[in-house]
Amino acid sequence: MTDPVNGLGQTAYTSATTQVDRGDQMGKDTFLKLLVAQMRYQDPSNPVDSTQMIAQTATFTQVEKLEQLASMSATSLVLQEHATAGAMVGRQVTYTNSNGEPVTGVVSSVRLASGNSEAVAVVDGKDVQVGRITAVSLPTPSSGTSSSAAS
Repeated sequence: MTDPVNGLGQTAYTSATTQVDRGDQMGKDTFLKLLVAQMRYQDPSNPVDSTQMIAQTATFTQVEKLEQLASMSATSLVLQEHATAGAMVGRQVTYTNSNGEPVTGVVSSVRLASGNSEAVAVVDGKDVQVGRITAVSLPTPSSGTSSSAAS
């Protein structure tokens, strides 16, 4: 769990994405282009060894499957975050406000994350980023709530 940065009102929260764009790493498209270029420009009198070709094809397949696995993991993480956020409705939570002070209240609803935005819980009418929540518990009965016990 991440803790908010005290005094700044910001949290160290990053939502999951299904794709990672890094210019310093080769993807499957680059690998495939290199493989095709190698086949196109090979010496006809000395062709590529079939064992090497099979190894390169297997490596390409591994890269493709790893990308699929990473995508499935990111999707699973998003679904887990949605389930966790939904389970907070009706619960008492403690969060850190913009002054760095702990505040406690009951979650009435949750807006799920979309795109680059973080999930937001509505706590006693105030929007609170889910990453700012530090504790979740069952609500404590208030003195104004009447019980149905007849004496």
